[in-house]
Amino acid sequence: MSSKPSLTLIGGGLVGALLAQQLARRGFAVDVFEKRADPRLAGFAGGRSINLALAERGLQALRSAGLAEDVLRHAVMMRGRMVHTIDGRSGLQRYGVDDSEVIWSVSRGGLNMLLLDAAEAAGVRFHFGQGLVSADFDAGRMRVADLDGIERELDAPVLIGADGAGSSLRAAMNAHHPLGERTEWLGHGYKELEIPPASRLPPALLRDSGGHDQFAIEPNALHIWPRGGYMCIALPNTEGSFTVTLFLPAQGPHPSFATLPDARAAEQFFRDDFADLLPLLPGFAEDFDAHPVGTLATLYLDRWHLGGRALLVGDAAHAIVPFHGQGMNCGFEDTVVLAGLLDGSDPAEAFAEFQRIRQPNANAIATMALENYVEMRDSVADPRYLAKRELGARLAAAAPEHFMARYRMVTFTHLPYAYALERGRAQDLLLEQLLRDSNDAASVDLDAAITTLKATLPPLPPLRHG
Repeated sequence: MSSKPSLTLIGGGLVGALLAQQLARRGFAVDVFEKRADPRLAGFAGGRSINLALAERGLQALRSAGLAEDVLRHAVMMRGRMVHTIDGRSGLQRYGVDDSEVIWSVSRGGLNMLLLDAAEAAGVRFHFGQGLVSADFDAGRMRVADLDGIERELDAPVLIGADGAGSSLRAAMNAHHPLGERTEWLGHGYKELEIPPASRLPPALLRDSGGHDQFAIEPNALHIWPRGGYMCIALPNTEGSFTVTLFLPAQGPHPSFATLPDARAAEQFFRDDFADLLPLLPGFAEDFDAHPVGTLATLYLDRWHLGGRALLVGDAAHAIVPFHGQGMNCGFEDTVVLAGLLDGSDPAEAFAEFQRIRQPNANAIATMALENYVEMRDSVADPRYLAKRELGARLAAAAPEHFMARYRMVTFTHLPYAYALERGRAQDLLLEQLLRDSNDAASVDLDAAITTLKATLPPLPPLRHG
């Protein structure tokens, strides 16, 4: 008989399903309570998802679960940012050095269903349509309610909350013992639109769009229409469509969601600011009026756990804005760390160590995600940013053991987020000093720059890619 404790997970989304599968494979008895119906039976509810960007950290977690190949079969490679200027020009800014450093566009719904299947195959017991109502942490009991509101009480000596930014378990824990919770709202919202597959658009429109096969625009890129304080992005889907997301201030002067009350107002805004994108959105009016405005915020907690009785993971502990594409990747990295810690420790020790390891990194990626919003909507078209980017690429090619762009550290290695933040700031300061008042990277003496780099910064730690 197993001496490992029975574990109760709240939330059967991406992080909950992957964590449950990894724990079950280690011999834990795992029950998952999910307030929604089973998406494999009821269908997946879309409209507020923002397409997911799978990077190395998330891929490594899927490899450890034996699922990476299955997921990549349903993903579209993105080599870099395709930046669309207001006058209709476009150009690719690569994420990495070559096609070994790419990110992958994946469907939230498809990935969730694949992870649910894998967890069930590992022996996880799912209880759908069962939402957490309350928890008695001293007694090791919880109360759940089904979709009809009928409640029942169950034993739950060890609870793990993977139930997202609006976590019910976090609310119960906070009522039992304050967690030091604070939410910082971005003040910007988002709305999803869609570019359909090329077959549903007029051939004349596609002639100069840069797409091929079933895709209306270049499929192997994350498209950005940066406009200073706001932007649109588009991520490819395997069947040929693109999920387009408009990011705007929620309130304030035009343009904001407050000044675009309906599709008619929004269509004129798109004619002015996204003239090359609007013709690719035949369902614009219907999508704009039907899809809600999503909110964006960063969650900070002082405490992630109550001894060995309850723990929060993923967005339930550290929800971030989506602009680095790292929310899912960070949550998946959580699952690997936690499953390994629980395998060799009692829950109280494992939970405390999990927070000690992961909290500084969660805080770091929260900071970098906020900074990346400014970069995506503004800096990608800024001459100073482009000069630093070019000089950084030259240094990385000439002295790879001493220089790696922060984006590459975050996206293509397993270096801790906190290290990437600190090293990235030091490197940025160096680039500023090397360029001085010039925006011409070619004017910098590369040999002298390398000498300064090596005298200023220690070598990078050993890099671990997939």
